[in-house]
Amino acid sequence: MFYSFFFGVLEFLLLGLSEDAEWQPLLFGLFLSMYLISVLGNLLIILAINSDSHLHTPMYFFLSHLSFSDICFNSTIVPKMLVNIRTVSKAITYSGCLTQMYFCLVFSCLDNLLLTVMAYDRFVAICHPLRYRILMNPQLCDLLVLVSWSVGFLVPLLHSLMVLHLSFCRHTEIPHFFCELAEVLKSACSDTLSNYILIFSGDVLMGIIPVTWILFSYSKIISSILKMSSVEGRNKAFSTCASHLTVISLFYGTGLGVYLSSAFSSSSSKRAVASVMYTVVTPMLNPFIYSLRNRDMKGALRKLFSRSFFSL
Repeated sequence: MFYSFFFGVLEFLLLGLSEDAEWQPLLFGLFLSMYLISVLGNLLIILAINSDSHLHTPMYFFLSHLSFSDICFNSTIVPKMLVNIRTVSKAITYSGCLTQMYFCLVFSCLDNLLLTVMAYDRFVAICHPLRYRILMNPQLCDLLVLVSWSVGFLVPLLHSLMVLHLSFCRHTEIPHFFCELAEVLKSACSDTLSNYILIFSGDVLMGIIPVTWILFSYSKIISSILKMSSVEGRNKAFSTCASHLTVISLFYGTGLGVYLSSAFSSSSSKRAVASVMYTVVTPMLNPFIYSLRNRDMKGALRKLFSRSFFSL
């Protein structure tokens, strides 16, 4: 029997990473720890950037938005997962599932766009250093962030509206720990061809174009660095891009891993495990990557901690 949003409340069952009762306390402790580290780490990045005037530059302006997006991304997924583990309840309402799916797409899309904008910022800083302040003016930075947030909210909205027209069986199990779009579509009992066409179009728009621009930007950056006569100048230029390049590799690498696990494996559990990397692990690692390899950030964090300590 089919059941849809328009006829009543439909519940999905999120099967999670493991149905083994012995693993639940370990999974709860592990994901709670990673969530707290992620939120605290990204929050410290935002506070450090806002409190230190030396970090009021385009690069750190974009980074603060990326950190906020990572907090929201994690908070969309992990708390519900922890509740399900703790209460031994796997249920999520139809509206709750669609809401979670929408915001997961929003912040994943936003991360993608912000990383692309940050690549453009590094491109201008290294390839056109004398014109950097003119090109990356505050008005342009605000516009780039506004466009990123707007596109990040609008594109996932199309996917969510398309899902509203689908029918689902009365008892629907999702072999995942959150309502991922691909898994929700697999659970539908009606035709999903138009949804997959939209996904393909979205992948081209939000995947291939940003990746192509990032590759172009870094090819120009590497070319400019290699042309520098000073070894010290080369090292300094590379160090300004190393953190961003590491985060890009982690973000797209884990995303590619999820795609490959879906394409070449029929096991949904393997896809769910792979999804942990880009939904939980990557947002947790980003603050460490940007702070441990960055003198300015480490200095700002020290000032923030000393200021907090003396104010007690």
